[in-house]
Amino acid sequence: MMPENYLPRRIVSLQPSITVTLRDLGLLDRLVACTRYCLDVCPELSREKCAIVEDSWTAKAGEILAAKPDLVIASVPYQIEALTEIMKCGIRFLGFAPKTLSDVYGDIAAIARITGAEARGLELISHIQAEISAVKQKVSGSERPLAYCEEWGKPLILSQRWVAELVEAAGGRFYGEPGTQVHADDVQAADPEVIITAWCGAGNRVPLEKIVTQRGWEQVKAVQRGRVYCINDEFLNTPASSLIHGLHALAAAIHPEQFAQVQGLRKIQSLAHQDI
Repeated sequence: MMPENYLPRRIVSLQPSITVTLRDLGLLDRLVACTRYCLDVCPELSREKCAIVEDSWTAKAGEILAAKPDLVIASVPYQIEALTEIMKCGIRFLGFAPKTLSDVYGDIAAIARITGAEARGLELISHIQAEISAVKQKVSGSERPLAYCEEWGKPLILSQRWVAELVEAAGGRFYGEPGTQVHADDVQAADPEVIITAWCGAGNRVPLEKIVTQRGWEQVKAVQRGRVYCINDEFLNTPASSLIHGLHALAAAIHPEQFAQVQGLRKIQSLAHQDI
């Protein structure tokens, strides 16, 4: 339990989602250390003003302590060894493990509350919800194509539950159980109309043509219709306001007839021109 008058001034962020939320709350000036991945989503940060530390998957106690924080905030994914390193520091620690959009809103509210920015937090949550509602309304009554969404390719792992919720909001039907491992043959049998990839840590570098041929998916509807996409990793796998970008990318992939193509969405090229 945090003291009522506690207000952190020196924060270490161990995941981009935390850094994005601090940015949205106008609190980057309190950030004394973050991960190198945070620089990708918040390029306004500089190494001169913010130390670079390992994330919540590979955290190191020495790096955290060197920043002299009064609060460490982390989120998924974790590794038990990294959690041990964080706890060794003896610094106040706030850890999140969101699974749903509701969890994401709750995490934003908690960060806003502990940093004294509760009003801004509520505004941010309302903004995200309004964006989702607007897309939902636009696709209301449209056909709902089956969408296969993966966050990792070896093995094949489906995207998280908050992505499944965004797919539904964008007018699609999410294939399978979010966050679970699947087999390429089962995906082929389901014959999805849209394939979306967003590999953790891969940015926009998923080799779409290569994975289609390696998995034998050439006859899947999505491939036949050229509806295989890569969405920037940070737009779908960072549980923060960046999910708004992911939502619009999903909407453009699932209903291209209603939504314009957006930055961060890349479409497969013709397999006929690939060296396979």
